[in-house]
Amino acid sequence: MSAIEKANSLLESDPSQAEQIYKSVLTSNDSEECEHTARERLPKVWYPAGDDRDQETALVKLGQIYANQKDPEKLAEVVRSSRAFMSSTAKAKTAKLIRTLIDFFASIPGSESIQKQVLEDNISWARQEKRIFLKQSLETRLVALQLETQSYRPALTLIDGLLKELKRLDDKLILTEVHLLESRVYRGIGNFPKSKAALTSARTAANSIYCPPYLQAQLDLQSGILHAEDKDYKTGYSYFFEVFENLSTNDDPKALIALKYMLLCKIMLNLPEDVTSLLQIKLAARYVQLREVDSMRAVARAHQNRNLAEFEQALKDYREELSTDPTIRTHLAALYDTLLEQNLLRIVEPYSVVDVDHVAQVVGQGRAQVEAKLSQMILDKILSGVLDQGRGCLIIFDPQEEDALYGDAIKTIVQVGKVVDSLYAKTLRIA
Repeated sequence: MSAIEKANSLLESDPSQAEQIYKSVLTSNDSEECEHTARERLPKVWYPAGDDRDQETALVKLGQIYANQKDPEKLAEVVRSSRAFMSSTAKAKTAKLIRTLIDFFASIPGSESIQKQVLEDNISWARQEKRIFLKQSLETRLVALQLETQSYRPALTLIDGLLKELKRLDDKLILTEVHLLESRVYRGIGNFPKSKAALTSARTAANSIYCPPYLQAQLDLQSGILHAEDKDYKTGYSYFFEVFENLSTNDDPKALIALKYMLLCKIMLNLPEDVTSLLQIKLAARYVQLREVDSMRAVARAHQNRNLAEFEQALKDYREELSTDPTIRTHLAALYDTLLEQNLLRIVEPYSVVDVDHVAQVVGQGRAQVEAKLSQMILDKILSGVLDQGRGCLIIFDPQEEDALYGDAIKTIVQVGKVVDSLYAKTLRIA
């Protein structure tokens, strides 16, 4: 039995011993050194030296062990120590190996700073070794990490340099990925025109190559998000449905995000009753019992009942599911304002003068918040009235019928002016 096979068999039962065997494979240069190292660490067993494939397997397995142990420091050390091995291997294999090792950081919570340092170190090493493809791949990964940590300005700086190189090399696939990241970064800082322009560039680059299904799904997802930001929820829903179909058929866990956005679009279109029917389709059946879907169902129920207290309770009960996603958080904040306006209009409708404290008590909000919202509604001409600060009440004006006399008079004056101008022009020709 080879060292790798023995270590693989111990991976579940005795990870520490498997770790030592993998290390012995990495540190062995010839049979004698491998025998000495293995005997020193595991006295009763001898393992022969592994070839390049064994060393590559040992690196990946060590990374997997440290990822399972949630130890980012040791995982970073594996990435750093693998450079000696990668210097003597093919460039394509090196790029795949280092990306695989860095992917293990995703399963370790709170490892963003260490992952960033590892990426920067390996970018510098790739630049020194003149491994251009690896450098660009790692820089793309660093941009994605900076986007995740909301470091938008450094991400844009890195994107500018990457785009210049990629356009010169005409690498359409990575160019598509970088333009997509650029679109997401600009959306993060609220610059929607540039976000749309970057997404258009990404689609242009993707149309000239074979676009992998996962990358196509990401492009469609970003398109749906930007349409939703423009309040075009119908178009956004169609994009999200395409993404959901694409990812769910491939059993991709990110299909759940697309499903949540589909439900969000139905809610924002004032069709909360469609949420139940949407969850009855075959592809959505596996997600129905998840908390993420329950959270959107609770929001839809509150919106259907026009119940502000129920809406707030849903936000409180599903805080993690509804607040961590910026897209859902933004649109639900707008929906909350809409519900608050509708509740306030329903409460003040029977009155000509109503105490602000009474409105706040009925709606279940603080006086200051209700007063600010009423002021905004008056300024936006949603509500016809005035706030009396001295008496602490809202005075509501009777709806005034528009008098068509003034408009008709203006139209008559305009027509008379045209007649006078015409007569003046004729007198000039006669003269």
